[in-house]
Amino acid sequence: MAKSLVIVESPAKAKTIEKFLGPNYKVLASYGHVRALPSKQGSVDIEADFQPLYHVLPESEKQIALLKKEADKSDEIILATDPDREGEAIAWHLLEALGIDENSKSPTVKRVTFQEITKVAVQEAVANPGHIARDMVDAQQARSILDYLVGFNLSPFLWKKIRYGLSAGRVQSVALRMICEREKEVQAFKPEEYWTIEADLQTETGTNFRARLQSVDGQSLKKFDIASESDAAALVQALTDQTIQVASIKRTEKKRQPSAPFTTSTLQQEASRKLGFSARKTMSLAQKLYEGIDLGDGAEGLITYMRTDSVALADVALQEAKEVITSLYGPDYALEKPRTFKNKSKNAQEAHEAVRPTIIANTPDKVKPHVSSDQYRLYRLIWMRTVASQMAAAQLDATSVDLSAGDRFMLRASGQVIRFAGFMKLYIESSDDAEEKDEATLPQLQQEEIVSCQELLPEQHFTQPPPRFSEARLVKTLEEFGIGRPSTYASIINTLTARKYVRLEKRVFYPEDVGMVVSDLLSNHFAQYVDYNFTAQLEENLDAISRGEAQWRPLLKEFWEPFITLLKQKETEISKQDVTTEKTDRECPECKKPLVIKLGRAGRFLACSGFPECRYTEALNGDAKEEPVISDQKCEKCDAPMLIKEGRYGKFYACSAYPACKNIQPLVKPKALGITCPGCKEGELQEKKSRYGKIFYSCNLYPKCKYALWDLPIEEACPKCDFPLIVEKVTKRDGTYRKCPQEECDWKLVLVPPEKKPAKKPAAKKPAAKKPAAKKPAAKKPAAKKPAAKKAAPKKASDTKVAAEKAPPKKKPAASKTKKTAATKTKED
Repeated sequence: MAKSLVIVESPAKAKTIEKFLGPNYKVLASYGHVRALPSKQGSVDIEADFQPLYHVLPESEKQIALLKKEADKSDEIILATDPDREGEAIAWHLLEALGIDENSKSPTVKRVTFQEITKVAVQEAVANPGHIARDMVDAQQARSILDYLVGFNLSPFLWKKIRYGLSAGRVQSVALRMICEREKEVQAFKPEEYWTIEADLQTETGTNFRARLQSVDGQSLKKFDIASESDAAALVQALTDQTIQVASIKRTEKKRQPSAPFTTSTLQQEASRKLGFSARKTMSLAQKLYEGIDLGDGAEGLITYMRTDSVALADVALQEAKEVITSLYGPDYALEKPRTFKNKSKNAQEAHEAVRPTIIANTPDKVKPHVSSDQYRLYRLIWMRTVASQMAAAQLDATSVDLSAGDRFMLRASGQVIRFAGFMKLYIESSDDAEEKDEATLPQLQQEEIVSCQELLPEQHFTQPPPRFSEARLVKTLEEFGIGRPSTYASIINTLTARKYVRLEKRVFYPEDVGMVVSDLLSNHFAQYVDYNFTAQLEENLDAISRGEAQWRPLLKEFWEPFITLLKQKETEISKQDVTTEKTDRECPECKKPLVIKLGRAGRFLACSGFPECRYTEALNGDAKEEPVISDQKCEKCDAPMLIKEGRYGKFYACSAYPACKNIQPLVKPKALGITCPGCKEGELQEKKSRYGKIFYSCNLYPKCKYALWDLPIEEACPKCDFPLIVEKVTKRDGTYRKCPQEECDWKLVLVPPEKKPAKKPAAKKPAAKKPAAKKPAAKKPAAKKPAAKKAAPKKASDTKVAAEKAPPKKKPAASKTKKTAATKTKED
């Protein structure tokens, strides 16, 4: 019997920790959150002072039953969930779901936290337990309830006023507003022309360098002083044949300091800039590095906890960094006293350490053979940033040379030389801003030295619009405003893209039409609730609750009453047409009624205001609509000529007698298979193409018969159940095989078996996989998937009920029902 039951979030973390604690401890995972507010109306009892009505998540019921069983056999329960606000809440929810009081004597309850999953850190944490921080639990409850109140009241409002399926969120909507407002700035931007003039100069020794025109007649040139090509040409003419000589030389020494170690936010930003990782991918990889990787002596965490606002490093890490720097780069690159940093972000919670390697002596090269390519790249980034933060400052010699050209003109050349690389030998932080040109190295010049002008180079420039948001820039801006928590940014960005509010192109965000409409509606009618300062202040209030300086229920009441009052007011004031329809000054070419801009599933488009009597539509991008082409086909209903028209799914035949005759036909006729439809026994199966281009097979008597299949039908009776046809299917997993299309029949014949994957060379890995007896429970996971698979099974039967013009529904993979791990637990606002 295990004396102590340790509960963590993820199974990977559980396996790592169990090896550190010995046989008297059993470590099990909760698989992330176990209780939450149900996704339906009424999950918060507002009349009962905002009492949350939690329920155990359906996917967590089996695990809770297992944890209860183990808890009954244990003397003590150790809650070792993550060391943050959400981790405290999970620990509290676990006790509530298990029905155990924190002050219980049998079993006793302890709360432990650790910043890194190493043997020393885990054993020290277990030896010094504490209690659940109820203030942090209350802050997390308040955040969850606030997000629920906004989402489950504002989202239905959007369904009524725009379209079903949209969502609004307390932080999500603010982030959307940022992206949309930036897009409006870009669209409204008018570039301005300006010119610069550079001179290609050469010293007496033949060394070339460049200088830029700096002043004319003693007046420094401003950006737009040379406004046109003619202005530039006049100055070039005046500069030609002027004697150019060195007027002054200014040399200065500069020091450049390294960046602070990573916080959650800066890790996401730098991984986006340097590695091209999304915030979601960065956090997923970091979670795996934190939970433990086997480097040969058993699994151990490679980095400290990755959800942190702190830029501090532990004393042991500072000492390790100094030793590693001295060993790899020499004593000149190490510091006598450790360098400390101050956090610049709003609402920083600095109780933790920065994100750093748990053992700095584990260099990237040492770790590389044991991790994936992406894990290696992220670990290398974290390692370099941590080590560089404790390296000596870089020393640079900067030189600025002014050169006179006659009596009227002054040119300037500047450059710098790295005298001592310091931390720059290892790492330089990237920037979202356009890359500046590296300053050139200047030749040795003397006062009053005359140089020759090889060429004068006038160059045209245009001012640039403000840059659209990249993931890194959006994360940085949200943090600067103090909006949301860095741990939530990945899920916020994912929600915006999943809802089709924005799209990511060339690593920058573009708002979709529906995103602009939603943002405008919220900004115009709920301005306070998408205001940057209001959202940041709400975040500060939540932080005050976590520090024990405020109560959570009064905060909810203060937010709720004006919010619901405004929402009810806007329900009656705003109509759907006001939001989704915009008037234009154009007339419909078919019925002469005004054209309006409407919002559809594919975005905004021009449509006739006389709908449904007139169905004229036109793309909004201004492209001329193609005139229909008269074909050589005749309408089978009225014998009128058929026109070739273009719709949203491509070209098709339409009767020219429309609207008297509304016959339409596909441009490419379905291919007859010569197989009698087994559904109606009258029609014939045809090969067709879905609106998305996928081949399927259906009855030619649609809509009378709606029988359809995804797989190629073959006119052979099933040997087992005598169904009149079988189907042939090709997959990588199963190869080429035939089977019965009837759900209740399991007949299958393999024609070409799948290609066998080459066996992995290192045979030692196989027994390693079988070693831990703890893996046997994990093997039971697939059994949990079976109910999900059975639920999905009836969907196949719908293959026989789908319209021919509509493709059969895709089968949803049962994997979507698998148990979530802590690595994928969401932290949404």
